[in-house]
Amino acid sequence: MSKQVLIVGLGQFGTALARSLAQGGVEVLAVDVRPERTQALAGIVSEVASFDAMDEAALRRAAPQRRDVCVTAIGEESREASIVVTAMLRQMGAPHVIARANDALHERILHLVGAHEVINPERVFGERFARHIIFKDILEEVPLGADLVITELEIPAKLVGRSLSELSLPGKYEVTVVGVRRSDDARRRVILPNPGEPLRQGDILIVVAPPGAVARLASKSSLP
Repeated sequence: MSKQVLIVGLGQFGTALARSLAQGGVEVLAVDVRPERTQALAGIVSEVASFDAMDEAALRRAAPQRRDVCVTAIGEESREASIVVTAMLRQMGAPHVIARANDALHERILHLVGAHEVINPERVFGERFARHIIFKDILEEVPLGADLVITELEIPAKLVGRSLSELSLPGKYEVTVVGVRRSDDARRRVILPNPGEPLRQGDILIVVAPPGAVARLASKSSLP
């Protein structure tokens, strides 16, 4: 059975989230008070509904208690609405509520009213993009909980021609290579790394490491 997600608020963040989840096979109910926003997603997500989510009866009809995840994606337009909707989702028995925050105070309040997770998309993107500017080899990062990050890394020149068994990256840098994209593979498939095979120019490494470990590796001018 597909995962079911309720998204309340269809600004840029909520709309992008709804589209991406739908493309990943998730059943999405997308809600916004503005009909033009919901209609833009009609036929893309499983279901759309246009109503004021601060209307308790209307929100209850969306059955948040039966959704795997409920996302309060209301942005800058109404901090009060995001807080109230988050609190009502918890009161209605939503099993996992994720709320969007605009700043630190907003984040604290959302936690206080019961959000299981709070995210600040602008801050997260800014931090990730800063690392991309500082370390040009880092192409993409995805948090894996609070303790690990999956990173897509264009192979630094200092790793080319050396094997993973020779480099001993897990022991020296807490970096584990779990996949490789070959530059000569037209489909750019991810393959399992061969520990004894030398890495090649143009390889894209998929690595798992604690936060900051890949940046430390990338900042090294050379390796022993």
